[in-house]
Amino acid sequence: MAYIDFIAPLHKATRRDYLARVNDPEYPKAKAAELALKWGVEYWDGDRRTGYGGMKYDGRWRQVAELMAKHYGLKAGDRVLDIGCGKGFLLYDLTQAVPGIEVTGLEISRYAMENGKPEVRDRMREGKASQLPFRDGEFDLVFSINTLHNLPCYDLDRALREMMRVGKKHRYLCVESWRNESEKANLLYWQLTCRAFFAPDEWDWWFRQTGYTGDHSFIYFE
Repeated sequence: MAYIDFIAPLHKATRRDYLARVNDPEYPKAKAAELALKWGVEYWDGDRRTGYGGMKYDGRWRQVAELMAKHYGLKAGDRVLDIGCGKGFLLYDLTQAVPGIEVTGLEISRYAMENGKPEVRDRMREGKASQLPFRDGEFDLVFSINTLHNLPCYDLDRALREMMRVGKKHRYLCVESWRNESEKANLLYWQLTCRAFFAPDEWDWWFRQTGYTGDHSFIYFE
């Protein structure tokens, strides 16, 4: 297991007003979270206060695709699974970074899939991270970015074990975390869908508990 951060440049490029979000009179935090947790238009393409505020493809994930491809030595014919693939932007960018790669995405949101990147829409399947509809050792790389922290403990346990089961070589996940009380407060203020509010040592406990031996990184709200 190694700490490898492919995501920080994208995360840090976004400016966040934590107090404005938690104190918004039109979208009180509970209301915003209820809308986001439908995983529909409000979350993906609605108001920024209830999710992404309109997720459109702009190529920003290409740098992540290239970093992952280089680090894991991905090549044509390799099979890759993205758990929580959203609209499939990273899936598409992986096909551009590594021509001939075989990509599959799993996503709980039917809206995201129906409005995803057309070039990879047929490679996306609806399903849950805790119940992967794939064979043991089916993929050369299994990864999950900004997804598993949305699961309750019982599903998180199963999801980490499932990542191990369907992967045969490489695994990588990125989840939200906090290192101090300021970052914990910012995470609580900003998040809409998070269920697993764990510090790094607690995430390490989860990895040991479930036998997860893949790579990982954390997103912090500084």
